[in-house]
Amino acid sequence: MPFQRKLMSVAVITAGLTFWMLLGARPALRLSKGPSGNLTGEADSRSVILELVADSLEMPVHAAAPPGDEGRLFIVEKSGKVKILKDGRILPEPFLDLSFRVGLEGQEQGLLSIAFHPRYQENRRFYCNYTDRWDDTRVVEFQARPDQPDRADPASGRQILKIEQPFRNHNGGLILFGPDGYLYIGTGDGGSGGDPYNHSQNSSSLLGKLLRIDVDTGGDSPYAIPPTNPFVADASARPEIWALGLRNPWRFSFDRVTGDLYIADVGQNLFEEVHVAPSISRGGENYGWNVIEGLGHRYRRPGRDPSGFSQPLVEYGRDVGCSIIGGHVYRGRDIPDLVGQYFYGDFCTGIIRSFRYRDGEAADRLDWTGNLRKIRSIASFAEDARGELYIISYEGAVYRFASAAREIPGPPNPG
Repeated sequence: MPFQRKLMSVAVITAGLTFWMLLGARPALRLSKGPSGNLTGEADSRSVILELVADSLEMPVHAAAPPGDEGRLFIVEKSGKVKILKDGRILPEPFLDLSFRVGLEGQEQGLLSIAFHPRYQENRRFYCNYTDRWDDTRVVEFQARPDQPDRADPASGRQILKIEQPFRNHNGGLILFGPDGYLYIGTGDGGSGGDPYNHSQNSSSLLGKLLRIDVDTGGDSPYAIPPTNPFVADASARPEIWALGLRNPWRFSFDRVTGDLYIADVGQNLFEEVHVAPSISRGGENYGWNVIEGLGHRYRRPGRDPSGFSQPLVEYGRDVGCSIIGGHVYRGRDIPDLVGQYFYGDFCTGIIRSFRYRDGEAADRLDWTGNLRKIRSIASFAEDARGELYIISYEGAVYRFASAAREIPGPPNPG
C-alpha cells in the first residue's frame, strides 16, 4: 500500500496524519486554471458534491464492479472481506471472506484489490490480490456461485501468480483488466526505502513493475504471456513485464473510452507523481525509479544518466501531500461537466485534484479540495459499471461524486 508506515488502525492513522502535518505537509495549494478556464467557462465547481453511500466498513481500500452490472459495487476490506453495496445498502453477508488467508502483520499488507473478468457474466471469474500470512503477494482466481450471485465460492480459488516479498511494504496491490482483455498487475519495489535491492530497474525481477498476463489461454499453466509484451524476446527479462521503474504503483487505471493508462506512483521523500501512457503505447516504458523520482529529480545511482526515462505529467511535493492515490477518468452520465477529467488525491492531506490529458500534456488542472467535503484518509477511487466515480476513505466510508442539483437520498442503511 502507499501509506508508508501509516496503516494499522484508525488511531494510528490519526496520529500519522498529525505527524505528517508537523513535518510540514500543509493544505493543498490552489492550482491555476487550465487554458479553458473552469469546468465550463465559469461554471461553479460547487455544483458537484460528495454523497455518502456506505459507512461502517472495516478498512476499505478498493472497490470495483463487474462489467455491465449497474446494480452492485464490490468493496474490498483490507482485513480480508469483499462486501457488496446493493440497492443503497451493504449486504449483511460478505461476497467473499479471505480473512483466514490474509496476512496483516505489515501495515501495508492485506487484501488489496479485486478484478472481474471481462466476461464475468458468463464465466463468473474474478481475481484478488492479497498478501498471504508469509508476507508474499498472491493473485488468485475465484468464481461466484452459479445459484447465488451475491456469494463467491472460496473453494474455487486457483493461484495465478505468487511473488515473494523481501519486506512488508510497497506491495503495489492493484489488479485490473485492460481494454485488451489482459490482466495488469501493479507491483511495488519490494519495500524498505530507496529500493535497496534495485528491483525496479532489474528486468529479471517482477518487483517495481507493471505486469501484463493472459489468464485465458494458459492451458495447463495458470496464465500465458501475451505475444506483444515488450520483453518477450529478451531472455534476460521476465516476459510478464509491461513497464518498469516504478516505486509503488498503488493505483492505476485505464480510461474506458480512450484506453489511455494512468499510473499514480507513490514517492519516496520528496515527490508524488502521475504518469500517462497513451493507448498507442506498446509497453516497455521505464519510469525511472530509483534513479529519479518526479520530473527528473535525481534520487541515487549518480553514475547513471537520468535522461531517457518516461517523465510524469504531474508531480507535487511534501508541501501538498505524502501518498498519492490515483483515480479514474470520469466517464459517467450524471455530471457531464466532469467528463474527461482524471481525478486523484492524497492519503495524508485529503487533497482532490484533476486534469485532462490532452496532446501529451496535463491540461485544465483543477483543485477541488476547498469545494468538496473533506475526506480523511483517502485510500482509493473507484468507478462503477456506469462510469460514476467514488472515493473510499480508509476510515470506513464510501462517497460518490454527484450533482448538487439532483435530489439526495437519505443516509445509507449499513445492513
